[in-house]
Parts: sequence; C-alpha cells; structure tokens
Amino acid sequence: MIRFDTPAWLLLLPLAALPWLLRQRDAMPNTWLATLPRDLASDGLALALAGLVLALAEPYRPEYTVERVGRGAEIVLVLDRSRSMDQGFGGARAAGAPVRGTGPEALDYYSRLRAAQNRESKGQVARQLLGDFASRRPDDRFGMVLFSTLPMRVLEFTQKPEAIQAAIAAGNIGRGLSETNIGLALESALGYFNDRPYTGSRIVMLVSDGGDRLDAAIRDRISHLVHKHRVAIYWIYIRSAMSAGLKPAEADNPAAPVNAEAAPEYFLHRFFEQLGTPYRAYEADNPEALQKAIDDVNRLENLPIVYEDVVPRRSLAPWALGAALLAVLLLLAARTLEIRRWA
Repeated sequence: MIRFDTPAWLLLLPLAALPWLLRQRDAMPNTWLATLPRDLASDGLALALAGLVLALAEPYRPEYTVERVGRGAEIVLVLDRSRSMDQGFGGARAAGAPVRGTGPEALDYYSRLRAAQNRESKGQVARQLLGDFASRRPDDRFGMVLFSTLPMRVLEFTQKPEAIQAAIAAGNIGRGLSETNIGLALESALGYFNDRPYTGSRIVMLVSDGGDRLDAAIRDRISHLVHKHRVAIYWIYIRSAMSAGLKPAEADNPAAPVNAEAAPEYFLHRFFEQLGTPYRAYEADNPEALQKAIDDVNRLENLPIVYEDVVPRRSLAPWALGAALLAVLLLLAARTLEIRRWA
C-alpha cells in the first residue's frame, strides 16, 4: 500500500491532462484522423507533469513485518560495568588466595599481576569478544543491559548489526562504579521477555568478574521469571587474581563452611545451579579462556527460531522523479527530430 507524506500536492494531478486539452499552434489540418501520427509529445509532457506532482507528494511504502525462520536465540547480554572490569586479567592461583609476604614467590606473583593490568582490561576484551560473537549470529535477536550499582537497558531486542555493535561499544564510555548489583541486572534482563511469544531459545548471558549476595526476595523474583519465561542462563565469570573462584577449596570440606562475604560468586553459582533451568558457568582468567567460553555458547545455542523481521519504510519519490526525467529527455530528443516544414 502506497502512502503520501504531503498528499495535498495530488490536487495538482489534473494538470497532467493539459497537453491533451490545449490546441497546438502549429497544428496541420487533416481530413482523416487515421492518418494523424500519435501525439507522443503530449504523452511525454503529461507523464513528466504527473511524475513531478507525485514526487512533490512524497510517496512511500510504509514499513511492515515478515515472519522468518532461522537458527539462533533471543539473547540478553548482561555486561558488568563495575570499576574492576577496567582492570587487566590478574591470573588465578590454584588455592584462590592471595600471596602474602615478600619472598620470591610473592614478588613474582605481583610482578605478573602488574604486567596483566598493563594489558587490555577485562571489559575491553569482553566487549571485543561479545562483538565478534554477535557478528557471527545474524539470526539472533540481541538485547543488552549494562550494570554496576543499577542496571541500564541500552538495547532492546534487535537484529540490526550496527545497533548491536554500537550498544556493545557503549560499555566503554566513562568509568565504572565500585559496586555491583547483579540481582537487579538479572531481573531487568529477564524483563525483556515480558509479553513476548515464545518462539525459540531464550538466553541471559551474564559477563561479570564478581558475584553478589542476593536477598531472599530478589532470589524469589528471579526464580519466578526464569521459569515463567523458560530462560537459560550462561555465566561467563572472569576470574580475578584474588578470587576463590566458583568452587573454592572450602566447598569440598563440609567442616569448613565458605564465607559468603569472601566468596559471593560461589553462592551466586550455587543459586543458579538450584534454579532448575538450563545453566552453564565458565571461569575465564585470561582472554583465551574467555574466547573459549564464548565459542562454546556459540556452538550450543543454535536451534531453530521463528522471528519477525521489520522491513523498513521505503521512499518512492525517486521513482516518480526518474519517470519525469525520462519523459523530459524523450521530449528533448523528439524536439530535435521534429520536421519543421513539409518538402
């Protein structure tokens, strides 16, 4: 269906009939109409006038949606924007505890830590790999939440590559805050699926270098939303140098309970495991491990998905102008071939 931005110009469309109504000044008398040649000049002039009027009316084809079937998922990226993500990869110790003292081992450890912090930050590497991940999944619909103290919805569900890459790059603007609230970020991410029909795999991909202590109320809300919307959770945990990891040594010893203050990532990991929804966790303490984790997600989540694609609005004014220009050129060509006098 064709629509017009300024339909009032269409009132001038009857002017296109003027070339047929006006009497030509150099018309020749003829007693038999069948011998008259076709008046191509009038036809061309009428077409040119009609094209100009239509172009002024600015015709366009409105946007519309089409249903497509691809392979992919609806993915909400939840990217940690806290201050610690601005630091470099610090490596990981087997026991998960910092080195104490001033001996050779401690000096070597802190030397490696400083060297790691001078390289690209965890946030930079994560954004680069997420951008590559999104570019390899053209059928996915991506949303994105950045969070530190509070979550920010920076991208609603879309398949537009430019918008997705711009949203991922936007996480590099400014400096992050020192606190994180993963609970609110997850709740905001799960809200993306409200009032949406279930058409295929749904994923919340959390990329963070720390955990969080969730109170009972927000745990209940997250559990309810996860089961209501049938969402899988992937946690790419970027391990810091001082972190005990998702499974600290104390977790294997019932006599030595794990300190929630010291290892919030462990308790967040246990909460995800007990949700009863598809869940995978990846520990990455260097860019290579982070790349491997993202590649694994890319391999696993590649199921059929039904989605609606928006075909954008398209202006038809250039076609009307093109028709008018063609008619004028034909008139000029005919003018040069016109016979002025009979032999």
